[in-house]
Amino acid sequence: MSNPNTPAREDFFGAKILPARALEGVRTRRTFALLLDLIVLTLIVSGVIALLFALGFLTFGFTWVLIPVAVILYPLIALFYNGITMSGWRRATPGMQMMDLQVRIASDGTPVTFLHAAIHAVLFYISWTVLTPLILIAALIMPNKRCLHDILSNMVVIRRPD
Repeated sequence: MSNPNTPAREDFFGAKILPARALEGVRTRRTFALLLDLIVLTLIVSGVIALLFALGFLTFGFTWVLIPVAVILYPLIALFYNGITMSGWRRATPGMQMMDLQVRIASDGTPVTFLHAAIHAVLFYISWTVLTPLILIAALIMPNKRCLHDILSNMVVIRRPD
């Protein structure tokens, strides 16, 4: 039996070492959650493009000029998508919800704020375009199965508690 006065163990980056149940299957579930979220984001952006195209007939082609802008807005839409959903009451994106995951602040386990989630999203997309091998290596060797962008934003992805 553990002593309640003993401080929680932490990893090298200050995150609490979590029980095995909280991390069971997290890497695989995160991969599928990412794929689901990318599909949802693509559907959202495609819907915006379809709406602009349809409105082009009513505006004599004016909104057709905005279609390339909608494609460029994909990262901005992704930023708000992650920020709003991860800081919401479910603490997860829709893909993460389907995979029974949620995010928390790594150092104290509190819910994530919009700013934390937005920073996490920016770091995720930057790291995936520049540092992909480091992300994968970090996730394989970290005790809490944290990716590089998780470490930099002080977040941890865990299984949703029952």
